[in-house]
Amino acid sequence: MGLRTHANLPSMIKKPATRGRLLTGLILAGLLGCTPRAGVVSNPPAAVPNVPATPAEARPETVQAPPVDLTPVPFEVARARFIADTSERYGIPAAEIEATLAGASFLDSVVNAMSRPAERVKPWHEYRPLFISQARIDGGRRFLGQNRVKLAKVEADTGVPAEVIVAIIGVETSYGGNTGRYSVLDALYTLAFRYPRSGDPAKLEREVRRELFFREELAQLFALAREENLDITTLKGSYAGAMGMGQFMPSSYRDFAVDGDGDGRRDLFGSLDDVFASVANYFVKKGGWVRGGLVAVPATLEPGREPFDPSEWKPTHTLADLAARGYRPQLPVPDGATATPISLEGSSGPQYWLGFQNYYAITRYNISKMYAMAVFQLSEAIAGREIPPA
Repeated sequence: MGLRTHANLPSMIKKPATRGRLLTGLILAGLLGCTPRAGVVSNPPAAVPNVPATPAEARPETVQAPPVDLTPVPFEVARARFIADTSERYGIPAAEIEATLAGASFLDSVVNAMSRPAERVKPWHEYRPLFISQARIDGGRRFLGQNRVKLAKVEADTGVPAEVIVAIIGVETSYGGNTGRYSVLDALYTLAFRYPRSGDPAKLEREVRRELFFREELAQLFALAREENLDITTLKGSYAGAMGMGQFMPSSYRDFAVDGDGDGRRDLFGSLDDVFASVANYFVKKGGWVRGGLVAVPATLEPGREPFDPSEWKPTHTLADLAARGYRPQLPVPDGATATPISLEGSSGPQYWLGFQNYYAITRYNISKMYAMAVFQLSEAIAGREIPPA
């Protein structure tokens, strides 16, 4: 009671589902680069698909977000509008939505987790050990061996290597060992209507956009539960509402999950076939994964040359252009390839890489160059290939 939220949700969600998801993407684009990561992997939490969850080191492409109304309205009004709009969009009886929300709880632990101040940006030589350890490499090799047939089928179908699929699952949930303990309904309900406010006017717009993002994900959760015949009250996930071994948000689940085992359902909780196929499909559909393409190769930078740090992360720079800037790949690269330069702060000095389309595809899973490099190097180690020291 007395809690105040924001009133501009109806203009965003009284639209067909595809339009709602497009606007969610635009809102997400406006948030990238200024938000904490939000996932469930311990030491540290990893980001989840489609959550505006970017470490401070990331500086991704800038997309103009639509304007947002900052006028506060009472919680009861915003909640009622949410029920009416979600009912209209997805054909779910308003009474059913009301009954479900009546059983939802606001979780202080979610608010506290989302309110934690951002940690300092770790250099690569500190960041990588959080994701790549001998235990995680060994666990990935065991997991790949146990699921080799299923993964080989997905690799053949999509072109996404088995070790890359395994590395994502390893980074996100330690191969399914930590998929989240929070009620997804409660987590999204909390962030949709009680997203923490800092009281800083300069941060208000960002905080409102975050709240609206999670409110949209809550609406998507209702649609997902109906489409996949899920009991919305029993789903468990991260404090940001991400689910399953691959940590998909509801909108990503709806957009990119696929039925890998042919049973007529997309089950990211209990079907490994569906999980593997869905992670690969995310890379292909969201990231533009290229079958047989390079991910990244180490490079050198000529002495005295300044590192090139483009604001646009797409691999659009020709090898000739990069050579003119002092970059030389240390491994063979196909003629006509384009790349983006990557600079990392290693334990013994700067490390330089060239990232290709498949590297960019990994950054679509989590908008972070270091995250993408950690996934890539973990996948290489799982596959038995040598990786450089941090």
